[in-house]
Amino acid sequence: MATESDETSLDFPDHALERVRDILKVRRNFDISSYKDKYLKRRIAIRVRATRSVTADAYCDLVARNERELELLLKGLTIHVSQFFRNSSTFEALRGTVLPAIFDRLRREGRDSATFWSVGCASGEEPYSLAIILRDSFRESLKEFKVSLVATDIDGGILDAARAGIYSPERLAEVPSEVRDRHFSPRGERFVLNPTIREMVDFRRGDLFDPESSVESELILCRNVLIYFERSEQARILRGFVSSLRTGGVLVLGKAETLVAEVRQRFTTLCPMERIYQKNRFSVY
Repeated sequence: MATESDETSLDFPDHALERVRDILKVRRNFDISSYKDKYLKRRIAIRVRATRSVTADAYCDLVARNERELELLLKGLTIHVSQFFRNSSTFEALRGTVLPAIFDRLRREGRDSATFWSVGCASGEEPYSLAIILRDSFRESLKEFKVSLVATDIDGGILDAARAGIYSPERLAEVPSEVRDRHFSPRGERFVLNPTIREMVDFRRGDLFDPESSVESELILCRNVLIYFERSEQARILRGFVSSLRTGGVLVLGKAETLVAEVRQRFTTLCPMERIYQKNRFSVY
């Protein structure tokens, strides 16, 4: 049986979606044409109901004249709720095999620095989780190598929240109590991430489709981002990652995502269950 959200999203007509696209493009220079229509209609439907708009056209009129609603819609389209150590098995794979292998390769290659990139970082739980792992389990490696953690998202407002590092208890549901006590301080009903971890992450505004936003990396985490885009745009994003990753670098996708198109030839699968791939050394399209 269809839920209210399903019914509303199906009722949001294509002409109204085009109007929303035009408004966002003109007023915020934000292009949503690469997103899946079903995802867009579902997210817009939430705002239609929240504003009690009688029709799709009435909602478009509201967005066109109301700056606050425009901001709320943009946030609703781009925010992805997360938790610290979401899908903990992925982070255990990073701790147990991926990161040791990256540091071993840096030693073999005689290099002294590396960059790890969290794409679509939202409010920062993913890059901060990686920072905690590095601080707790690779303290000597951090002395040996200059490791830069870069986290990007298209929503500048949510990046400000990420920098502040203040989280509700449900965001810490997967954090072991000893890790929470070591790296977080209670503040009322919320928790503040300690400065030593916050200072490890460089948050930047970035657009997946803008080459200027790419970061040359040894490790790219892009989990639960591709699923919002059409397949052709997924391939475009992944081609960008091929260019950004150093040879031998590692790409981590979400568990509902996979490599597509000719990009599959550029990677070796390290862990199929966790969607972890390594860029091949001598492969070409």
